[in-house]
Amino acid sequence: MSRFFEKLRYVRPRDIGALFLFLIALPCALLFRCRHRHLWLICESGGEARDNGYWLFRYICREHPEQETVFVIDPSSADYDKVRILGKVIPYGRLTHWIYYLAAEKNISTQKDGKPNAAVCYLLEVYGLLKNTRIFLQHGITLSDGKWLYYNDTKMRLFVCGARPEYDFIQERFGYPEGFVQYLGFCRFDGLHDIEVKPRQVLVMPSWRQWLNNKVKSSYEFDNIDDFTKTEYFLRWNEFLNDPALHRFLEQNNLELLFYPHRNMQANLKYFRTGSPRIRMASWTEHDIQQLLKESAVMITDYSSVAIDFAYMKKPTLYYQFDEEKFRRGQYAQGYFDYRDGFGPVCTEKEELLETLSGMLKEGAFVMEERYRQRVGGFFPLHDTDNCRRNYEAIEAI
Repeated sequence: MSRFFEKLRYVRPRDIGALFLFLIALPCALLFRCRHRHLWLICESGGEARDNGYWLFRYICREHPEQETVFVIDPSSADYDKVRILGKVIPYGRLTHWIYYLAAEKNISTQKDGKPNAAVCYLLEVYGLLKNTRIFLQHGITLSDGKWLYYNDTKMRLFVCGARPEYDFIQERFGYPEGFVQYLGFCRFDGLHDIEVKPRQVLVMPSWRQWLNNKVKSSYEFDNIDDFTKTEYFLRWNEFLNDPALHRFLEQNNLELLFYPHRNMQANLKYFRTGSPRIRMASWTEHDIQQLLKESAVMITDYSSVAIDFAYMKKPTLYYQFDEEKFRRGQYAQGYFDYRDGFGPVCTEKEELLETLSGMLKEGAFVMEERYRQRVGGFFPLHDTDNCRRNYEAIEAI
């Protein structure tokens, strides 16, 4: 019960409005289900179709058109037309979404909150008021001890894992019943084979910071959150982007750098500046994240799980972790994954980062060291183009 009252702190006025939509949709959904008993509903975040959900929907539309499957997305999304040409789509968060969500035999999402309203649906699902089958495709490999993904806080029927150590950790620690967690590989991994790399492209993809995105009292323990340009996150990354040594390195080696912060930080992209024509600020609306991962030759990140996708392709990665203590206290607790045993060097200072990046360029190409390549093999015993098939068959078998 204490957990219930704790969740009430996050209720917003729009959640109250969503409750009324639910009440209106409920009788409609009961009638709708009589004619659509085996409907599958797929969603990512409301404005996206570029992750595991998109790849699974694409696979089903092409390989199993007999399965009634609908994708949910905001019509204003940059990805809307891409998914609309594959099959049926409905608008995110509206009454239609509620009807389909309540009627669907299986609700499939890459996000824990990929549903018409996170607060109302949490109440319905976790407290047993709605008996539906929910499948979690995940957005990124779970590396940390994410207690919000424990079974008691999700009640999800299938938790899909993309890596073997991740599966072992979640199976042991997160409290899911036997068979509810499966190592199937991420659907999007099917697109990470036979890639064409731009050998001169450097991709910088820092993750987000919860205390900067959700301004609460505890946020002030970590940063001056009233002014983003005074936060350590901005100062350290902006300093890196404007370092003359970086500019010389890019110029001397004919390299281009793309700076693409996590989507939760994209609103702050406007604050970053650089004096080098070889550095571009990459926005979410203009760039598909998977395409950037596939075509880039080397990646710099801090804690983002996208580095795991990069490692899957056996391409070199660097970690720039200048605020690890704050990150562990304010965002994600340590899990099974130690970055120092990961897929690339860990740097804490800008000078070290630049020196390490320079050392990775051997004979004009960025190369992943053999020790990291060997770790990839142990992390991904499934390394093929059958991920969508395995996911589909596992969902169908429930």
